Amino acid sequence: MKLIRAGRDACVFQMGRQEKSLLVELLQLYPLVPVACHRHRVSRKATDTEETQRLLAEALTEQRRRNREQVLALLDAPERFQPHDSGFRFTLSPAQVEWLLQVLNDVRVGCWIQLGSPDPKPGESEAIDDARLPVLRAMEAAGFFEMVLLGALDR
Repeated sequence: MKLIRAGRDACVFQMGRQEKSLLVELLQLYPLVPVACHRHRVSRKATDTEETQRLLAEALTEQRRRNREQVLALLDAPERFQPHDSGFRFTLSPAQVEWLLQVLNDVRVGCWIQLGSPDPKPGESEAIDDARLPVLRAMEAAGFFEMVLLGALDR
Protein backbone atom coordinates (compact mmCIF):
# COMPACT_ATOMS: atom_id res chain seq x y z
CA MET A 1 0.00 0.00 0.00
CA LYS A 2 1.33 3.41 -0.83
CA LEU A 3 0.03 6.91 -0.46
CA ILE A 4 -1.04 8.50 -3.74
CA ARG A 5 -2.47 11.77 -2.46
CA ALA A 6 -3.14 13.36 0.93
CA GLY A 7 -5.36 16.40 1.24
CA ARG A 8 -7.66 18.10 3.72
CA ASP A 9 -10.65 16.06 2.59
CA ALA A 10 -9.18 12.70 1.61
CA CYS A 11 -6.18 10.43 1.60
CA VAL A 12 -5.92 8.12 -1.40
CA PHE A 13 -3.85 4.96 -1.31
CA GLN A 14 -2.93 2.43 -3.99
CA MET A 15 -2.93 -1.19 -2.88
CA GLY A 16 -2.59 -4.57 -4.50
CA ARG A 17 -5.11 -7.36 -4.22
CA GLN A 18 -3.04 -9.21 -1.62
CA GLU A 19 -2.63 -6.05 0.46
CA LYS A 20 -6.39 -5.50 0.41
CA SER A 21 -6.97 -9.10 1.51
CA LEU A 22 -4.43 -8.70 4.30
CA LEU A 23 -6.01 -5.42 5.49
CA VAL A 24 -9.47 -7.01 5.51
CA GLU A 25 -8.09 -9.99 7.43
CA LEU A 26 -6.50 -7.69 10.02
CA LEU A 27 -9.61 -5.57 10.48
CA GLN A 28 -11.69 -8.68 11.07
CA LEU A 29 -9.44 -9.51 14.05
CA TYR A 30 -10.49 -6.32 15.88
CA PRO A 31 -10.67 -6.06 18.90
CA LEU A 32 -7.74 -8.03 20.27
CA VAL A 33 -6.49 -6.20 23.37
CA PRO A 34 -8.28 -7.72 26.37
CA VAL A 35 -10.45 -5.27 28.33
CA ALA A 36 -8.54 -6.29 31.47
CA CYS A 37 -5.39 -4.68 30.01
CA HIS A 38 -7.01 -1.26 30.32
CA ARG A 39 -6.68 -0.26 33.93
CA HIS A 40 -7.57 2.94 35.72
CA ARG A 41 -4.89 4.36 38.00
CA VAL A 42 -5.30 3.22 41.57
CA SER A 43 -7.33 5.46 43.86
CA ARG A 44 -6.97 5.75 47.62
CA LYS A 45 -10.38 4.16 48.12
CA ALA A 46 -10.72 0.56 46.97
CA THR A 47 -14.45 1.00 46.30
CA ASP A 48 -13.75 3.99 44.04
CA THR A 49 -11.21 1.96 42.12
CA GLU A 50 -13.57 -0.98 41.61
CA GLU A 51 -16.41 1.27 40.47
CA THR A 52 -14.13 3.30 38.21
CA GLN A 53 -12.72 0.12 36.67
CA ARG A 54 -16.23 -1.22 36.06
CA LEU A 55 -17.25 2.03 34.37
CA LEU A 56 -14.07 2.02 32.28
CA ALA A 57 -14.75 -1.55 31.17
CA GLU A 58 -18.34 -0.67 30.21
CA ALA A 59 -17.26 2.41 28.24
CA LEU A 60 -14.50 0.48 26.51
CA THR A 61 -16.86 -2.34 25.59
CA GLU A 62 -19.30 0.17 24.06
CA GLN A 63 -16.51 1.96 22.16
CA ARG A 64 -15.27 -1.35 20.79
CA ARG A 65 -18.79 -2.30 19.70
CA ARG A 66 -19.10 0.99 17.78
CA ASN A 67 -15.63 0.55 16.29
CA ARG A 68 -16.51 -2.99 15.23
CA GLU A 69 -19.63 -1.68 13.49
CA GLN A 70 -17.49 0.95 11.71
CA VAL A 71 -15.00 -1.73 10.66
CA LEU A 72 -17.79 -3.79 9.12
CA ALA A 73 -19.27 -0.71 7.43
CA LEU A 74 -15.84 0.20 6.04
CA LEU A 75 -15.38 -3.28 4.61
CA ASP A 76 -18.91 -3.36 3.17
CA ALA A 77 -18.75 0.06 1.47
CA PRO A 78 -18.33 -0.70 -2.24
CA GLU A 79 -16.92 2.77 -2.98
CA ARG A 80 -14.13 2.34 -0.41
CA PHE A 81 -12.01 0.06 -2.64
CA GLN A 82 -12.15 1.19 -6.27
CA PRO A 83 -10.55 -1.21 -8.80
CA HIS A 84 -7.54 0.45 -10.42
CA ASP A 85 -4.75 -1.02 -12.58
CA SER A 86 -3.49 -4.15 -10.81
CA GLY A 87 -5.19 -3.40 -7.52
CA PHE A 88 -7.36 -0.84 -5.78
CA ARG A 89 -7.58 2.80 -4.82
CA PHE A 90 -8.47 3.07 -1.16
CA THR A 91 -9.85 6.43 -0.03
CA LEU A 92 -10.26 7.66 3.54
CA SER A 93 -10.93 11.00 5.17
CA PRO A 94 -8.25 12.20 7.62
CA ALA A 95 -10.63 11.38 10.49
CA GLN A 96 -11.06 7.85 9.13
CA VAL A 97 -7.28 7.49 8.87
CA GLU A 98 -6.94 8.38 12.57
CA TRP A 99 -9.72 5.99 13.52
CA LEU A 100 -8.19 3.20 11.41
CA LEU A 101 -4.85 3.81 13.14
CA GLN A 102 -6.54 3.16 16.50
CA VAL A 103 -8.12 -0.06 15.24
CA LEU A 104 -4.89 -1.33 13.70
CA ASN A 105 -2.97 -0.43 16.86
CA ASP A 106 -5.39 -2.52 18.90
CA VAL A 107 -4.73 -5.45 16.55
CA ARG A 108 -0.95 -4.93 16.69
CA VAL A 109 -0.81 -4.60 20.49
CA GLY A 110 -3.27 -7.48 20.93
CA CYS A 111 -1.00 -9.71 18.83
CA TRP A 112 2.01 -8.59 20.89
CA ILE A 113 0.15 -9.56 24.07
CA GLN A 114 -0.78 -12.95 22.57
CA LEU A 115 2.90 -13.51 21.79
CA GLY A 116 3.71 -12.99 25.47
CA SER A 117 4.76 -9.33 25.21
CA PRO A 118 8.25 -10.18 23.91
CA ASP A 119 11.03 -7.67 24.51
CA PRO A 120 14.21 -9.17 23.06
CA LYS A 121 17.46 -7.33 23.64
CA PRO A 122 19.28 -5.85 20.61
CA GLY A 123 20.95 -8.62 18.66
CA GLU A 124 18.77 -11.31 20.27
CA SER A 125 15.83 -12.99 18.62
CA GLU A 126 13.04 -15.01 20.07
CA ALA A 127 12.16 -18.38 18.55
CA ILE A 128 8.72 -18.39 16.96
CA ASP A 129 7.00 -21.73 16.57
CA ASP A 130 4.59 -22.48 13.73
CA ALA A 131 1.54 -21.92 15.94
CA ARG A 132 2.61 -18.35 16.77
CA LEU A 133 3.72 -17.42 13.26
CA PRO A 134 0.26 -16.17 12.11
CA VAL A 135 0.08 -13.89 15.17
CA LEU A 136 3.54 -12.48 14.45
CA ARG A 137 2.55 -11.98 10.79
CA ALA A 138 -0.60 -10.08 11.83
CA MET A 139 1.37 -7.92 14.28
CA GLU A 140 3.96 -6.97 11.66
CA ALA A 141 1.35 -6.37 8.96
CA ALA A 142 -0.66 -4.08 11.26
CA GLY A 143 2.54 -2.15 11.94
CA PHE A 144 3.15 -1.79 8.19
CA PHE A 145 -0.32 -0.38 7.56
CA GLU A 146 0.05 1.95 10.55
CA MET A 147 3.29 3.37 9.13
CA VAL A 148 1.67 4.10 5.76
CA LEU A 149 -1.33 5.75 7.43
CA LEU A 150 0.91 7.82 9.70
CA GLY A 151 2.80 8.98 6.63
CA ALA A 152 -0.48 10.21 5.14
CA LEU A 153 -1.22 12.29 8.25
CA ASP A 154 2.28 13.77 8.16
CA ARG A 155 1.64 15.44 4.81
